[in-house]
Amino acid sequence: QVLLVESGGGWVEAGGSLRLSCAVSGRAVSSSGMGWFRQIPGKEREFVAAVSWSGGTDYADSVKGRFIIARDIAENTVFLQMNSLKPEDTAVYYCGTAPSNHLSASSYRSANKYDVWGQGTQVIVSS
Repeated sequence: QVLLVESGGGWVEAGGSLRLSCAVSGRAVSSSGMGWFRQIPGKEREFVAAVSWSGGTDYADSVKGRFIIARDIAENTVFLQMNSLKPEDTAVYYCGTAPSNHLSASSYRSANKYDVWGQGTQVIVSS
């Protein structure tokens, strides 16, 4: 059974930073696609960042240059470092895992590529 547990969300003022973690069990992050998405009420889940099985990364334009996705293979954990946060970054952030098909990171922009999701962690950025 594949299980993802997110942590690290919270409240922060605009311009601040947060680091989200996604601990994975049942599937190796080194051989799967991993992604971060976010969602606000009434809207579809939105792609934020992804890392491929080979370590390649991809970012949504809205977060490029501010967010960094990384993984710790030994800990089987994926991180999302969020810097220069803006009020429009406020959302519930979800970590997802996709079976490895040796795809590039940009292939993981679509939520339907993922078969398991975490429970989500709330991020609130105040102005």
